[in-house]
Amino acid sequence: MKRRLFSTVLALTALSAAADSPARPYMPQTPASSIGMLMKISVVDRSSGAELPIYLYRGEYWVAGRPGARYAIRAFNAVGERVMAVMSVDGVNIVTGETAGIGQNGYVFSGLERSDITGWRKSDSQIAAFQFASAGNSYASRTGRPDDVGVIGVAMFRERRSEPPPPQIAPYSRRDEYGNDREQRESSSMGDARAKSRSADSAVAAEAPAGSMARQQAPSPSLGTAHGRRENSYVGKTTFERAQSTPDDVVRIRYDSRENLIVAGVIPPAPPPRWTRPSGPSPFPGSDPGYVPDPPRRY
Repeated sequence: MKRRLFSTVLALTALSAAADSPARPYMPQTPASSIGMLMKISVVDRSSGAELPIYLYRGEYWVAGRPGARYAIRAFNAVGERVMAVMSVDGVNIVTGETAGIGQNGYVFSGLERSDITGWRKSDSQIAAFQFASAGNSYASRTGRPDDVGVIGVAMFRERRSEPPPPQIAPYSRRDEYGNDREQRESSSMGDARAKSRSADSAVAAEAPAGSMARQQAPSPSLGTAHGRRENSYVGKTTFERAQSTPDDVVRIRYDSRENLIVAGVIPPAPPPRWTRPSGPSPFPGSDPGYVPDPPRRY
């Protein structure tokens, strides 16, 4: 399946939770598989094909990565219209390699379309796979941008809908003081003003500064995303005009190793394994602790 990605001129077609009360310990909720309103975003382990659980902890979403594992960002357009998704990993635009900003290009999804985005875009036909690695071996760190390692971002934009032309006003006749007919036509200045306004809006959207959306500073996690092996992934071009310069929805998912998330309290520790009685004679048929009791009296 081909995917489309947006460009300012063309688009490539291809392929809060409240703070915890000190008196109440935090109880993690059942993890979700995807989040988002316009689009449902999830993270997929490519070796198993399973969506990784997304944990909500202190108002932030988290997934646990496994060092060396390849992953994909799965995006499902939940609305019946085209949506553009500007995607970043570790603060880097996954299409252009620029330090990510909401005014940059991204992928365009048709209504109800789903696609797995599997890596850094290298050309119209190839990507470098997303792969969990140590923070120091991440693509962002190796290109001198380590501050935002450990976060996946998706900014979503609705498409501007073309407006119908203003209705034509039928001419009418009016007699002047000399009794002559005179044609009067409705001025089109209002329509011209609307057209100029739309042009100005488009110019503002195209010139929106890359850093116009502030990013929260995150502590440097132990996991990042490496520039993995090359894989085939084909793209083409399409045009897309945003309905507005600011995103209609933004998804932010942080990630780290499972061990670190358990230590941080994001993931509850697994309960100790319960011993199960084997079939047949058991060397340990009872579970009550204690010492050897006296045998019953003989009768």
